[in-house]
Amino acid sequence: MKLYFANGLFSQADFNYNQALVARLRQALPALDIYLPQENAAINDKQAYADAKMIAQADTDEVLASDLMIAVLDGPVIDAGVASEIGVAYAKGIPILGLYTDSRQQGAGNAKKLAALAEIAENQFAYLNLYTVGLIKLNGAVYNTEDALIADLRARLEA
Repeated sequence: MKLYFANGLFSQADFNYNQALVARLRQALPALDIYLPQENAAINDKQAYADAKMIAQADTDEVLASDLMIAVLDGPVIDAGVASEIGVAYAKGIPILGLYTDSRQQGAGNAKKLAALAEIAENQFAYLNLYTVGLIKLNGAVYNTEDALIADLRARLEA
């Protein structure tokens, strides 16, 4: 099964997280063939040069060649490139598994946090663009832990 791993890759934190999670996936599920864009030096060696068309073509080709996508949704907003990749995958019927680990989603049963929603600028919960999340949920699922994501992948591989 070919998998496309979508996440921002420009900060050292994102780069390291991508590398660590993909290493974990490769160890846990060796049958997966994972494309991690940051490993494609032809378009992502920032000491070199790749124009917008080269980047778009290379990553779109990889999305379209994939059987499945993992899209990391963490951050102040969903990374613009990840949102674009989600749109391409959805349009082609490629299942998408979102990973959203933001700790602000906790406490949905806390009465004070819920009451704060009525007060201007006191939303205690994180927000994701519902259109983009909807594209994922129409042909996939969203998980809040790496373990749940890996369990889904394992089940898909065994099916």
